[in-house]
Amino acid sequence: MSGARSSLGHASATGTRIRFATDPMPTGICPVCVEECPILCEISKSALRGRETLYPRPDLFGKSVIASNKYYGLDWADIQIMSEVRAEKVQGIEPDPDKAIFENAKVEITLGNKHKIKLRVPVVIAAMGSTFVAKNNWEHLAAGAAISGTIVTVGENVCGVDPESVISNGRVQKSPDMEFRIKSFRDWWDGEYGDIIVQTNVEDQRLGVDVYVLTKLEVNGIERKWGQGAKSIGGEIRVRDLQRAIELKRRGYIVLPDPEDPAVQEAFKMGAVESFERHSRLGMPTIEDFCEDVDKLREQGAKIVSLKMGQYRPAAIAWSLKAASEAKVDYVTYDGQGGGTGMSPWPMMLEMGVPTLWMLSFVIKAARILDKKGKYVPDILIAGGIINETQIFKAIALSGFEDCEKPYVVGAAVAKPALTAAMKAKYFAKAAQEGKLRKIAPEFASIYGDKLENVFAVIGDLKRRYGDDWKKIPPGGIGIYSYFVDRIGTGLKQLLAGARKFDIMLLRRSDVAALTERAAKVFEIPLLEDLDREEFEAILES
Repeated sequence: MSGARSSLGHASATGTRIRFATDPMPTGICPVCVEECPILCEISKSALRGRETLYPRPDLFGKSVIASNKYYGLDWADIQIMSEVRAEKVQGIEPDPDKAIFENAKVEITLGNKHKIKLRVPVVIAAMGSTFVAKNNWEHLAAGAAISGTIVTVGENVCGVDPESVISNGRVQKSPDMEFRIKSFRDWWDGEYGDIIVQTNVEDQRLGVDVYVLTKLEVNGIERKWGQGAKSIGGEIRVRDLQRAIELKRRGYIVLPDPEDPAVQEAFKMGAVESFERHSRLGMPTIEDFCEDVDKLREQGAKIVSLKMGQYRPAAIAWSLKAASEAKVDYVTYDGQGGGTGMSPWPMMLEMGVPTLWMLSFVIKAARILDKKGKYVPDILIAGGIINETQIFKAIALSGFEDCEKPYVVGAAVAKPALTAAMKAKYFAKAAQEGKLRKIAPEFASIYGDKLENVFAVIGDLKRRYGDDWKKIPPGGIGIYSYFVDRIGTGLKQLLAGARKFDIMLLRRSDVAALTERAAKVFEIPLLEDLDREEFEAILES
């Protein structure tokens, strides 16, 4: 493809499609529209369901995760990892064939400033809060992060949405759901690798969630949220209970339509209104306020303070990193456009914001400028559509300059992939336990077997670490461990060995090359045909 393109006319996310899928108009509609057509295209569903069509299918809310299907003109495939063979180029290990094997490559990193968090793998679970799909899978996400030795972040609005929360004078005093989320992680945490971080937005700050989790639940870290990759507006969930919607409105949330309006209540009873949208307010940050806020969090006991930045325009990306630098936060997660957990407006996911690779290029430029000026640069995580080790390798390498101690980007944050891993692991494990695996996945069962021990390849490793207690690990947690540690961790080690860089923090921009002119221009790296040109000739002429 030569440029950015949407999948117009067909959106499985919203449950719309067109009749003439092979011959759509540029706008995504059929060339001929007839009254008798029963197919729900974007226009026809909008005529019937209105604003509901802005969102992924409401019937799948809480049971699904969503990702953009638009091509943005720049892709991870436009960047190629470079391999090496010369003994004198080996870094991070002795150039001895008996020692320089890929299993000895180091993928552990540390995250933070004064208080360091050690991670076994350079990938963390990004914040997932009050949306049902996160809550329904939380025990698995938290256990998976803990046994993988990484971070899991509790997302926004958990205390405010918890029906059992005790709120006095507008401040949360107790939240069983928040307590459950933290305990789910700490039950499996070794106290050495990883940690649990609590994210807070405008609503959470008003409720005093940061004070509550720091003082009463002894959480080490707080993440302030300035948006996310799926959207540039606040967090949203869908509520199907009228009294629940009223309660959320009385707690201070924006709830649409107004559940206290008698006409809306009547429409709900009739079935014309099937659900309510709970929205969060937009943050309006300034650098001065943010610096004061971070100082206050430190005074309240926060050892780690981070920032979650959404898919805003290039100047806003630069501004946010300047703010993070002046406030001296420990790390920033930059979330590129394109993914969500089920309640983000679909048109916004496709058409608004900076896609991940473009965002990465702006973040690197901003970090480089600050660094050259002698300013503090926090650790950076990149998020937005990242699913494997090659993307993580490339993101880190692209941010590694020869005159820097380490790359600016030190890892990735993922939400949808972690949920996918947890949900699929749960599904397959349950089928195996109920004796139904051969029925639902005959090909898988014929290759690997149909018992629980046959489902996961990492059970031997977990048995060595936990003994018989491995059986207590939530199956989705095993799935995340398999995905993060066994797949991504091993994959990174193999790539590092191929590049002859045996420590992931040794990656530099010279370890990648551009395959397209656009990638070369955006990241200011050479095309493959121009890479090593002078060295190439010098070797042969010497």
